[in-house]
Amino acid sequence: MQRNFLFVFKIRENLRNLRINMHHSFWKDLRHRLEWLACAGLAWGVPRIPRRLSVTLANGLGALAYHLDGRGRRVALANLACIFPERPEAERKSIARRSYQTFTRTMLDIFWGRRLTESNWRQYIEVEGDIATFRREAREHGAVSMCIHWGNFEWASHAVGFLGVPTLIVAETFKNPLLSALFNDSREISGHTIIPQENSMIRLLKVVKRKGAAGMLVDLTLHPDQAAVPIEAFGRKMCVTFMHAVLAQRGGARMVPVDGIPLPDGRCRIVINPALPIPPEATPQEIAQACWDFYESRVRERPELYLWAYKHWRYRPRVAAPGDYPFYANVSSKFEKLLAANPTKKEATARAGELTNESA
Repeated sequence: MQRNFLFVFKIRENLRNLRINMHHSFWKDLRHRLEWLACAGLAWGVPRIPRRLSVTLANGLGALAYHLDGRGRRVALANLACIFPERPEAERKSIARRSYQTFTRTMLDIFWGRRLTESNWRQYIEVEGDIATFRREAREHGAVSMCIHWGNFEWASHAVGFLGVPTLIVAETFKNPLLSALFNDSREISGHTIIPQENSMIRLLKVVKRKGAAGMLVDLTLHPDQAAVPIEAFGRKMCVTFMHAVLAQRGGARMVPVDGIPLPDGRCRIVINPALPIPPEATPQEIAQACWDFYESRVRERPELYLWAYKHWRYRPRVAAPGDYPFYANVSSKFEKLLAANPTKKEATARAGELTNESA
């Protein structure tokens, strides 16, 4: 009798769970289709509006997003309070609002960029830097054109392609798989190839070893279990990708910082900077740190161009005071192991001094 009761109970429980899963699956599928429909509408409509109007639209939508996105706004203001505590609160709020506007313009420009062609792109993008050297180094050594979440990194990528350096780019995986093709098509207009994250390291390494080019955002934060190293960013530990560092270390690729600075009239200034000097013996952590160090002064100079609503400092060292990091930063045993395995030169020197004193 008891066995029959348990059997019936399990069947009823399984049926209830099945109904719940079907309910969740239905709403998730519906949400994904609505998101795709909205983005498809943007992909169709944004390229059809005048350039100046697209900038005005981006500024308006960005300001609206700042006021409506309570969660992201809280992250942005917490980041700014940690990095710029000396600045008045009103100034930090202004920076956060303009950061939303910059990022919104960058996202809309993914779709407006469909209008860019080999014959007209220089009407909208001006390029500074030693382009001949960039092309030669990419051809002779392989190159990584790198950006951070600062300025219009999407059009910086387009400019590299139009300059004759087609690039293999790893795209961050969308939670909504329907969006991947829509965004990838828009990002490949200048000759790039977008690939998913799965097995991307092997493909990128093969490309740079064959004197090709790769492109990536070097401030992409990762879980300590992934291909990550800790770096110092504004005096705080950040857990970022080291894929670009491996391409320099094992593939001999030149690390070329590329800036995308949005201009008020709708154009974008792209700066092709000289390749970073990377010592042959540099570790992935040291290479990742050198790449960030190049950009930190730019972020300090133009903080409104940085994506502050992104959780850049997801982890904090156990020894750090909670107030030194944004509210969302967590202590992680895995991050502690990563820190111990990748000390900075200053930390390694300090540890060596401690060991010397102990032995004495």
